[in-house]
Amino acid sequence: MKQTAKDFQVLDSVSDFARHFGYPSPTHPLLTVIDLAAPPAPAAPPGPALRQLYLVALKRDFKGRLRYGHGAYDFSEGVLGFYAPGQLCAGDGPVDTSELSGWLLVFHPDLLARYPLGQKISSYQFFSYQVHEALHLAAREEDVLNELAASLRRESEQPTDAFSQDVLVAQLDLLLNYANRYYHRQFQTRRVGPHDLLSRFEALLASYVAHAAEQPLPTVQHFADALHVSPAYLSDMLRTLTGQNTQQHIHQAILEKAKSLLLSTSLSISETAFRLGFEYPQYFSRLFKSKTGQTPAEFRLSSN
Repeated sequence: MKQTAKDFQVLDSVSDFARHFGYPSPTHPLLTVIDLAAPPAPAAPPGPALRQLYLVALKRDFKGRLRYGHGAYDFSEGVLGFYAPGQLCAGDGPVDTSELSGWLLVFHPDLLARYPLGQKISSYQFFSYQVHEALHLAAREEDVLNELAASLRRESEQPTDAFSQDVLVAQLDLLLNYANRYYHRQFQTRRVGPHDLLSRFEALLASYVAHAAEQPLPTVQHFADALHVSPAYLSDMLRTLTGQNTQQHIHQAILEKAKSLLLSTSLSISETAFRLGFEYPQYFSRLFKSKTGQTPAEFRLSSN
């Protein structure tokens, strides 16, 4: 059955996320660390949500599984899970949080746009649909991550100044580096199943983003041909599993790359458009404004 817009909430900001799940309003607009031992405010059980945010969750005594596209995270043993933006997440059957503890780190991609981490984060396998199991942590490893999460929480709750974002991104980078080390240990012992259609689509899209300057703007037909399926089938599959069709995935990837280029380089708007594969800069500017509410020039100026 296809997922329609009425079937899920779209969460575009950290505040949207906190409001949807009944957590306290975040102090920082782009990052929050939530204490999972503190129950959220009473509210109707939240339904499926399309989160345009990164999530890192360390859960103890969580009884249940969380849907992650067509797979699920099983927290029965492992305790650390990761979710990338643009992916539909929901509960998978009964969930018992009565003894839940741990923390939930939520951050917006815009936090990283001007930093090398904005590019590096796409290389972390644990944010991919291909991984459906939570990370198993030794006690010592968990202590390290708990300390880093606590530092992020303290910094995010401080009044912002000229150094706030630099400090947050540096601490986040360190946390993800440790997670990558721990996951690498687990990857050496886990059995990786064959790539499915969604995993291959994500890999192709990531490859385009990494080499955008060397190829024209990709079309839905391009990805369908590469995956040996029809454009309609590919879009239906993606909409069912993620809540977004192929074109929406392409636009999202392009916009995130565009934001990074606008904030981390001195390229002109036209040069940025050509770097992304646009034949006409005007089309790039129209797409950017339709999705963000700002022209590329306005976005660059407001972010600086």
